[in-house]
Amino acid sequence: MIDFSKKHENKALRFSVTVLTAFIGGLVFSALHTPIPWLLGPMAAVLIGSRFGKIHYYWPAYIRDTGLIIVGYSIGLSFTKEALQQITVKLPSMLLMTVLLVCFCAGIAWVVSKLTGVDYPTVLTGSIPGGLSQMIIFAEEMKGIDITTVTFLQVARLMMIIFFVPFLILGPLFNHSSAPSTSDLVEKTVQSTVPLFPNLILFALICVICAFLAKKLKFPTPFMLGPIAGTALASILGLHGPALTAPILDVSQFMIGGYIGLLLKPEKLEHKAKMITLALLSGLLMIVGSVGLGLLLVHFYDISPSTSLLSLAPGGMDQMAILAHEVHADLSMVTGYQIFRLFFIYFAVPPLLRLFFKVGNRKTRKAA
Repeated sequence: MIDFSKKHENKALRFSVTVLTAFIGGLVFSALHTPIPWLLGPMAAVLIGSRFGKIHYYWPAYIRDTGLIIVGYSIGLSFTKEALQQITVKLPSMLLMTVLLVCFCAGIAWVVSKLTGVDYPTVLTGSIPGGLSQMIIFAEEMKGIDITTVTFLQVARLMMIIFFVPFLILGPLFNHSSAPSTSDLVEKTVQSTVPLFPNLILFALICVICAFLAKKLKFPTPFMLGPIAGTALASILGLHGPALTAPILDVSQFMIGGYIGLLLKPEKLEHKAKMITLALLSGLLMIVGSVGLGLLLVHFYDISPSTSLLSLAPGGMDQMAILAHEVHADLSMVTGYQIFRLFFIYFAVPPLLRLFFKVGNRKTRKAA
């Protein structure tokens, strides 16, 4: 009899069961006509199955990475010369909105810390938006920060945003899609006339090489940023890649959704009720804050509400880009804001947090 309880055995069988569970989730969410069903469905099904079933689910990271490469290629196609010019003009607002969002999250962390009694450095590290791997690494380096709590807060925030933002974006407040620009129409026309082969093979090589190069250079989310950069550069230089069909994009969402569903592990938490309440409260407040900043962005720029919210939503760049594609938001603008915040958090936030915690520790020692 096959024993599925042994984590290090029967990986092929465990993976098969996980794929089947994820596929059923995708079918159910498709039948319910939910937003991005092949991302949310597998994620929900795998999360539930792994938490309440007796089988240790398994989803290799390289499958998620393959999905990210596909999504990265699709995003890179939207970076035309005109789109890059628009992003360059909006760099000051990107910096301002990113700083405001990070400060807002720091304020939420302070309130949640006071309400729950969890130390502020732990809650703050777990509340920084969009830097899951970077914040976990930072928590490991800093003394006194609970890594399990940080990981749970980061993953719970990400999953809340992935689940709630799609329904919010399709609601009455944000259900407005601006008409595609002339440059977008021209670019889509060019992509539709590009032959699938051998162009797709060429761009596949570009994406894979750039993904591993980005990983070598230790970029955040390298398997997505690398293909975005490589495809965008190739497009600007005059190479045109074929647009991907909806089934291919659904498969890429499936690859990512199954992996995300296995990230959340509440059984490892102490004081589960408090931590889950903490995660829900902070995640909800972050969504409210990003909606407010999104409406502010609409006031200053001639962009659709859906584009503004997805540009500022403190979730994963890949998920927000997938959703932007689904609702016909300005994909290059959404990705531009998300990439800017990702690099800001990757390079600027950890040194600032170290300085902040160091000053706070000095004040605590003096007071003692």
